Amino acid sequence: MPIRAVLWDVDDTLFDYTNCDRAAALEHLAAEELLARYRSADAALGHWQEVMRECYSRFAAGELSFAAHRRERARAVARGPLTDTEADQWFGRYVERYEARWALFPDVLPALDTVARTRRQGVLSNSYAANQDRKLRRLGIRDRFEVLVCSAELGCAKPEPEAFEAACLALGLEPDEVAYVGDRLDIDAGAAAEAGLSGIWLDRYGSSREPVPTGVRRIGTLAELPALLGELDDDRRASEALPDGFWARTASAEGVGPVEPSGITAGQPGSRLT
Repeated sequence: MPIRAVLWDVDDTLFDYTNCDRAAALEHLAAEELLARYRSADAALGHWQEVMRECYSRFAAGELSFAAHRRERARAVARGPLTDTEADQWFGRYVERYEARWALFPDVLPALDTVARTRRQGVLSNSYAANQDRKLRRLGIRDRFEVLVCSAELGCAKPEPEAFEAACLALGLEPDEVAYVGDRLDIDAGAAAEAGLSGIWLDRYGSSREPVPTGVRRIGTLAELPALLGELDDDRRASEALPDGFWARTASAEGVGPVEPSGITAGQPGSRLT
């Protein structure tokens, strides 16, 4: 059975979140006369990102609404007893600077165009649907995706398998008919593979050369994605063409336990786990 659809992560996969956020955060801290509190720009960014991760994890866990997580970030960085209105205004000034820098990675549009010729596409994001819908429209790619599934509305988030299952259900497909592409090995590609999808890790910066988990494939740029999807389809066709009981007989002959086909696996001739 071929891969019929590709689900996408958004931030740092399609959209250059990290660089946009870093530049906007430094400008915002300087404009709010907070940058001088830190010993360096790197220290300021470190605190900004630490606060973001803490508050965002609480949002993803359902402890805070999207608006409340922004207010908590504002209070933690401004270090003041801001009212909700003041916190909204403070964070809104950052958002204006952040959105002014929004940009797709250069390899995104060619990849979306190529994938769309043969497969359906959707988005699964740990975010708020209205926020990501607006972002994708501003970036000019919202109409590329049949579905936009976000954790705030689902009540669960990646890496929970229920999030991936809900996105597949929205497409009307089984998990083994869908690939997921994301920049995080843990909550994106690895979690997708555990949920039964084909997990594809977009490792843009070569963060690790360690072998990836079984069921996950790594690419360094989206230009590699169409060929990889073709390879995965070929692997599936080859597995389906094998006679019944092939894997069990192979395992028995080699004196190992039962082996299940999973595309290319460790130990198969010609396998590439990177």
